[in-house]
Amino acid sequence: MRVLIVGGDGRAHALAWCLVRSPSVDEVLSAPGNPGLAALGPTFDVGIDDFVGQADLAADQAVDLTVVSPEAPLVGGICDVFRDRGLAVFGPSKAAAEIEGSKVFCRELALQRGVQVAAGEAFDDPDAAADFARMIAPPMVVKASGLAAGKGVAICPDHEAAVRAINVAMRERVFGDAGNSVIVEEHLSGREISIFAVTDGERKVVIEPAQDYKRALDGDQGLNTGGMGSYTPVPWLSADARRQAVTEIVEPLLDGLAEQGRPYTGCFYAGLMFTEKGPYLIEVNCRFGDPEIQALVRRFDGDLGVLLSSAASGELDASSVSWTDDAAVCVVVASGGYPESYRTGVPVAGIDDAEALDGVVVFQAGTATVDGELVSSGGRVLDVTATGPDIVAARERAYEAASRIRMDGSYRRSDIAAVL
Repeated sequence: MRVLIVGGDGRAHALAWCLVRSPSVDEVLSAPGNPGLAALGPTFDVGIDDFVGQADLAADQAVDLTVVSPEAPLVGGICDVFRDRGLAVFGPSKAAAEIEGSKVFCRELALQRGVQVAAGEAFDDPDAAADFARMIAPPMVVKASGLAAGKGVAICPDHEAAVRAINVAMRERVFGDAGNSVIVEEHLSGREISIFAVTDGERKVVIEPAQDYKRALDGDQGLNTGGMGSYTPVPWLSADARRQAVTEIVEPLLDGLAEQGRPYTGCFYAGLMFTEKGPYLIEVNCRFGDPEIQALVRRFDGDLGVLLSSAASGELDASSVSWTDDAAVCVVVASGGYPESYRTGVPVAGIDDAEALDGVVVFQAGTATVDGELVSSGGRVLDVTATGPDIVAARERAYEAASRIRMDGSYRRSDIAAVL
């Protein structure tokens, strides 16, 4: 089959890399793509927000399946445009994707379905939000309700910081309409995990979990980002705990969406915190995790094309899923200053040197080619992945590979997968 990837981020590169290795896939196209994706197949200059243009491209190129990588077009309803034209697409409807597009909606659904969430409330008035924040024992969390590229969540050490975060979102409008509403809630302590389920609207298959690192700096310090690294498998997550997460969080939410007339098709991503009182829901995303999928595809040993196309057609084929016994680690190389202001157009070198190491693949997340030279075009620039017989070995390879990347002013966390 011919597969079109909508996107140009590191997640899109990782999915394409895995798809071109799938026996069922003949060719992978991408739009708009990036230099890494261009090495795997044709790219087309169609923006992720041009839903009609993307659908026209899929039809013109006789694409058998379209896979949408980033959340913004999914929340915007791109899959509805495709399905209205009879085009196969992997991803949820606009109605189902609201579970990521509105954290307020997600929280309300979770409460309706008996899913554990942090104590807190949602607000559309900044004064009321600030008054509530002053009543919570610090630290506390302030979340912009809408899409904010992973940057709309602030972990606040004191009441003053919480009020600042509320003002940033609701008065200064740093996140635009995403800050129309905020959630103010208690801070949960425990271990964070990402659980993924691929579903066709009725059936689901839960794929391997992964752990990511949202904060910019070592020791989970600094601002929230889109993710600074990940690893899989997760040795501290028992089979029983995984089943508990699925039965107490994933399944009730999927059932709740279906009962509201929003059957969910695509990848359902639940970000959880395991506490002394069990798993709590932190967030739901309507697509594969980034950078979790970059590590997961390095262990995937099935046919991703069959898995995604069968989900899109409503006939999920779980037999297409298998995994190696290896571990995989992803280390993000980011632009200096990210997730705040940063330079773009900085030359990027050393990818070939990094990939010369056994088990290493570098996915391009924020790159462009200018006058024949690879340069940075975003905050998270490269996703350096490595496999090994265990997490320790994979981690050593990933960091050795990352040390070979040359980009002025770049930085990376040094504690990704330091779990043992």
